[in-house]
Amino acid sequence: MLLTIDVGNTNITMGIFKDEEIIAHFRLATVHERSMDEYGVLFVNFLLHRGIAVADIGGVIIASVVPEVMYSLERAVRNYIGKTPHVVKRHMVDMEVKIDNPAELGADRLINAYAAKFIYGAPLIIVDFGTATTFCTISAKGEYLGGAICPGIKISLDALFSKTSKLPRVEIRRPEKVIGTNTVGSMQSGILYGYVGQVNFIVEKIKEEMGERDVKVIATGGLSNLINAETDIFHAVDKLLTLKGLKKLYDEKFKN
Repeated sequence: MLLTIDVGNTNITMGIFKDEEIIAHFRLATVHERSMDEYGVLFVNFLLHRGIAVADIGGVIIASVVPEVMYSLERAVRNYIGKTPHVVKRHMVDMEVKIDNPAELGADRLINAYAAKFIYGAPLIIVDFGTATTFCTISAKGEYLGGAICPGIKISLDALFSKTSKLPRVEIRRPEKVIGTNTVGSMQSGILYGYVGQVNFIVEKIKEEMGERDVKVIATGGLSNLINAETDIFHAVDKLLTLKGLKKLYDEKFKN
């Protein structure tokens, strides 16, 4: 079995693959202060809760955009899982990156592009609803062209709560109507439909610049289903896209 780990700014997502099937996945908060032992116990408990023995794990691969947690995380994998993890680096991924400085490209965006190209074919636009909302563009030739980065939905709600004196912290959900008749409903409407409009507009502008109308648009990330319910712009919603990309990379580069 393969343990895949996607380390994001808000959450660490783990997935277990048995052959080609993902049989379990799990998410925990990204906490910079968490120790090696804390990560190790969480990993082992995750496996045991799903009936998986630590000895069944044959390999581990990690993509991370949070360097601060990697020392404890890698040591936890070595000491509690008994494997040396493969950590994704730019040179491992067979994809031409056309941005000004390829070293700036986050491992998650690179792996998403790599996975989506393989699963869905190019040209592509990948919209990832994570801590930030990112747009990644893949040409018909399979090149990574660049994209756009916006504040994520949760960041925007947190900003409304923390930077205003009377607006409350609210749940991210679809309101009963667009015209809110109370503060909570108005905030939910503004956030949800504001992001739907943002996504639709940016995707259309990207298509114009690409000169491609038959571009597949793939949504991923924790809030992708919420946005997808309000637009028909997405070809597919694939919330485990990064984990699938890690599995493919491991099979190509590291599997014996």
